[in-house]
Amino acid sequence: MDTDSTPAQPLNVTVVIGSNRHGRFGPVVADWLLTHVRDHPGLTLQVVDVADTGHLPTTLAPTPEAMAALAGITPKLASADAFVVLTPEYNHSFPAGLKNLIDWHFTEWRAKPVALVSYGGLAGGLRAVEHLRQVFAELHAVTVRDTVSFHNAGASFDDEGRLKDATAPDAAAKAMLDQLVWWGWALRDARQVRPLI
Repeated sequence: MDTDSTPAQPLNVTVVIGSNRHGRFGPVVADWLLTHVRDHPGLTLQVVDVADTGHLPTTLAPTPEAMAALAGITPKLASADAFVVLTPEYNHSFPAGLKNLIDWHFTEWRAKPVALVSYGGLAGGLRAVEHLRQVFAELHAVTVRDTVSFHNAGASFDDEGRLKDATAPDAAAKAMLDQLVWWGWALRDARQVRPLI
């Protein structure tokens, strides 16, 4: 996919790190992912880490603690033109903390593309990805076709957090981000011309 005709205004991409489990492996994969997003031309980057959203109650009650937490999260989602969501797989799906973060927002996701990166055991988090596609469809977001998944993720990275063989993941990340950029520009233009009803 050709992305050389970069518009003057960069595409704002918010990366959501979806794990908050104690001893999580997510930061290792996130470091690799964030490098790719930073290196992709025409993108500006913001990060939302579910581990930093501990004051968001699952009741969706607008408590003072919840409002304080949202003050640092919602603007990063609202200003995004596109998202990359990084998720592990817990019990054949994605984490409750990630679902809670998603559920606290609605218009912030609308008519925007979402790329999905997953990690896990044998399935590589792909069952979590398929569940997220259904959730984002309900929110009028568009998930891009290509994903990046790390099967047996712990064995894929060395003790320094570097991929042992980056060839396939790096190629998959480029393809996924190229698709995200195309959808990001197309939907940003569309939202400006005709907002989603």
